[in-house]
Amino acid sequence: MTVLLREAIGDRLRHARTTQRRTLREVSRTARVSLGYLSEVERGRKEASSELLAAICEALDLPLSELLHLVASDIGAVQAPVPTPAELAERTAAPAAASLEAGAMVPAVIGNDLSDLRLQPVLTHRLSTSISKPRNAVVAA
Repeated sequence: MTVLLREAIGDRLRHARTTQRRTLREVSRTARVSLGYLSEVERGRKEASSELLAAICEALDLPLSELLHLVASDIGAVQAPVPTPAELAERTAAPAAASLEAGAMVPAVIGNDLSDLRLQPVLTHRLSTSISKPRNAVVAA
């Protein structure tokens, strides 16, 4: 699965804006960019210039370096190799007392809807995660 940089940037910008409970209109005024263009950037349809990204980040009080770091982490997580069944079995065989293990994002999951992410207890007193295909989601090939 290929992750487009403009989509990853747009997702992070939208997340920052909605976390602050701000509207597109507020941020577009502060950043001095049209509301429609900001919307297109957030949806990953437009590739923002570095000047525009700097203005949007400033309007969101989000350092550009932090945005780029978060986007790089997101892309790295999606592109991380999915463990083989043998590797998964090896991980579950290692003893650990009531701990959580780190996982990798499954490339088949699209969007920010984590409603299908569930923690399931395992008999060894550890937690494992399962991600099912989002309901009503369109999966791109």
